[in-house]
Amino acid sequence: MLPPRPVRLAAACYPIEALSGWDVLESKLDRWVAEAAAEGAGIAVLPEYAGLEAAFALSRETTTAGWCEASAAAAGRYAALCATLAHDYRLTLLAGSLPARAHGRLVNRAFLCRPDGQVIAQDKQVLTPWERAETPLAAGAPLAALDTGVGRLATLVCYDSEFPPLARALAPDILLIPSCTEAPAGDARVRAAARARALEGQCVTVHAPLTGAVRQCEIVDANTGAAGIFGPPDLGFPDDGALALGERDAPGWVVADLPAGALSATRAEGAVAPRAHMAEAEARAPHATVRPAR
Repeated sequence: MLPPRPVRLAAACYPIEALSGWDVLESKLDRWVAEAAAEGAGIAVLPEYAGLEAAFALSRETTTAGWCEASAAAAGRYAALCATLAHDYRLTLLAGSLPARAHGRLVNRAFLCRPDGQVIAQDKQVLTPWERAETPLAAGAPLAALDTGVGRLATLVCYDSEFPPLARALAPDILLIPSCTEAPAGDARVRAAARARALEGQCVTVHAPLTGAVRQCEIVDANTGAAGIFGPPDLGFPDDGALALGERDAPGWVVADLPAGALSATRAEGAVAPRAHMAEAEARAPHATVRPAR
């Protein structure tokens, strides 16, 4: 039965800021995680590039490459802070993402922090055209899902969520999607992807966008989004699949409950079974042809 017990999910619309010091960052993150815990969240998600606040708290760079290096230097300290918060507040925290150094290259890395102290790196797989052209970032280590007491957790960082094969390879029960987009169209793309992955995989997706702006860092100089939590539009879920949807650029947590057994029920008894039938569709796809118009 998935999930075997109820789980409350929380997605942050998180305002990034040029913080004046590490103590300010500690206070801000403690306040945010405390609020998620007070809402009863078992899993809480911060956005892509939220971790850049660690670089802003410690450095005064002026270039994109400089901010990436400063972020990488602070990544370990940021992960440790988030791991402490996850432990202290007894929840699983996806600590946003930030540039980090791994295997000799800079990657866009999120940290999944568990209440038992376990910290798991989750790297972005497919860089956007802007990231390829304007940053020193590279694709990270291969994806890995995590089997937990409430089901299989997986993370797809922003643009990665727009590629169905990545989600299918992970076969998640709960898919975490931290994002950073500068325009409403970008936010709409990630939200559409979150809803599509929930439909195809008969899973729940948790979309956490960045808001606010830090003008001196081109990576996050304009951000917009609305947090959302989505399931398949089928048995046991809302007709449109939306479990919760926040307002655009409204800082705060959006929270939704995933009842015990909800995923198992929709997969076994729903009107459609895309998760079960996906292999059949993939087997038929190579036989598709294009007919010439007459």
